[in-house]
Amino acid sequence: MSALELRDVVKRYGARAALGGVSFELAEGSALGLLGPNGAGKTTALRLLLGFAAPDSGEVRLRGHDPRDSRARHGVGYLPERVSLPDRATVASAVALSAGLAGLAGADRGAAVAEMLDYVGLGDRARDRIGELSKGLRQRVGFAMALIGKPALLLLDEPNSGLDPLGIRDARTWIQRARDGGAAVLLCSHGLSEIERTCDRVAILHGGKLAASGPIAEIVRDGENLEDAFVRLVSR
Repeated sequence: MSALELRDVVKRYGARAALGGVSFELAEGSALGLLGPNGAGKTTALRLLLGFAAPDSGEVRLRGHDPRDSRARHGVGYLPERVSLPDRATVASAVALSAGLAGLAGADRGAAVAEMLDYVGLGDRARDRIGELSKGLRQRVGFAMALIGKPALLLLDEPNSGLDPLGIRDARTWIQRARDGGAAVLLCSHGLSEIERTCDRVAILHGGKLAASGPIAEIVRDGENLEDAFVRLVSR
């Protein structure tokens, strides 16, 4: 079973086709970088995968289910580009909410929250209010919420947003450890060097169409890095 799949997906907003017949998939245990310039359709693809919108035609599957089916979200961790939480919520309560959604309860949930906060470097900030945190620390909370419960699939939208160089290095480690544990990862980012470090494959969107899809080694020509290949493909 694929971790996720889009088949000939069309999504329109009025007369504009945000996605015009796009197909790509992510195999279990693999990591796929979803790339594209602004307005290429990346956000629309993520919204469809999360069940926030429905395709006009084509098929979207998240772990074998329609994303709007509650079964699809079991075992999925999501980190949005902007972590939006109530300012008065505490760090621990935010992560506990995700732990509950992941199926953890009682003492197991409390222990998992404490362990996860230590893991992302927030063990001493459990009682802090979200509104007191810097953007980088909020992003660490977002990672804790996405990673708790050891999801089989991670959907990460600009995961390095707001992180300093140490945080970026930590995030790279967390993603790699999740992969080592068998998780599939969809990484949506403008940070092409991070995509190149983290992912096996890429899907490159341009103007709502798929400009390229496949292993990075097959998309990058001799003498190119991923940034060079990206510019070539979206400039045609």
